[in-house]
Amino acid sequence: MKRSIQIYTLLLVWIITCNPLHTVFAQCFEQKTDSLIQTVFHDKSGPGGVFMVTQHGKPIYQKAFGKANLELNVYLTPENVFQLGSMTKQFTAIAILMLEEQGKLHVNDPVSRYIPDYPSGGKITLHHLLTHTSGIKDFTQMKSLSAIAQKVMTPAMMVDFFKDEPADFAPGEKFSYNNSGYVLLGYVIELVSGEPYKDFIQQHIFNKAGMRNSYYASDRQVIPNRAYGYHKKDSVYVNKTSISFSVPFSSGALMSTVGDMLKWQNAINTNLLLNAEETKKAFTKYRLNNGEEFTYGYGWHLREINGTAVRAHGGSVFGFKTMGVYIPCEDIYVIGFSNCDANSPTKVTEDIAALALDILKSK
Repeated sequence: MKRSIQIYTLLLVWIITCNPLHTVFAQCFEQKTDSLIQTVFHDKSGPGGVFMVTQHGKPIYQKAFGKANLELNVYLTPENVFQLGSMTKQFTAIAILMLEEQGKLHVNDPVSRYIPDYPSGGKITLHHLLTHTSGIKDFTQMKSLSAIAQKVMTPAMMVDFFKDEPADFAPGEKFSYNNSGYVLLGYVIELVSGEPYKDFIQQHIFNKAGMRNSYYASDRQVIPNRAYGYHKKDSVYVNKTSISFSVPFSSGALMSTVGDMLKWQNAINTNLLLNAEETKKAFTKYRLNNGEEFTYGYGWHLREINGTAVRAHGGSVFGFKTMGVYIPCEDIYVIGFSNCDANSPTKVTEDIAALALDILKSK
């Protein structure tokens, strides 16, 4: 009887870990994923990208393509640190909800509660800022942006830069992607918490989630495994344009690795940072004043891939582009980083997510 149990156990282990059918699916997925990535990231001598696919919180695919530094001839690895661009907005949104959970603010509070002199601040709520429905001018669309792009700006200075611009529409009338709103949210985080945004994110999110390779961006700080950013001018790669990270601030100034972004996703899934009720607010579709539903929660686009609901967000900042797609029903997370803004990982990452869904269904 004892020997029968041992044989059964060994057979079960073989089925789980050594099943040829399981291996075939894994090889098929790897080959097809490689092919999707190499349609864009095919220049082995140039900058490239890092991609990770995970299911149930663990990597099932992880590869790097191209170089992290052209001048030093250093190749990318999955451990490289990239600028996130607008994926920063996820962290800003969760930070706001963390403060709400602590009773220090409410998403329906007017901006004027925190910045009394903000024009029409009594009509614009934090919810409007979180959902890109505030109507305030996006500072990245202002012609005068070049005048401050390389200056060290305080959050108050950034708000002063755009606050007197005419509104594009009344609060709640439309959805229009807006970086200014997330700069305002970062300023509110500082005013309410009494901590610099950089420190709040570090102490209450990065440290708590174990994200030891994530940072508020800096060109002066020595950051181990930093990937350097590039532009492509005609057919030649050039170093990225410099920017003061105090300008994108809480709308786009964080850095991370694919491994740390998995820790971020796992922290959200396990309610490590927020309770379930608050977390749900980030992934709820909201409505405009006329009752029309739009597909953005708090810091995430809420879309579909082949009829399956996904949470997604990309980022773009000088020299870098990023994209992340999470599929809740299958607990699949796909993340793609590029260190050249001529090569976007957006479609590739979405295509890999669709492939992962197809492979699972075929099993």
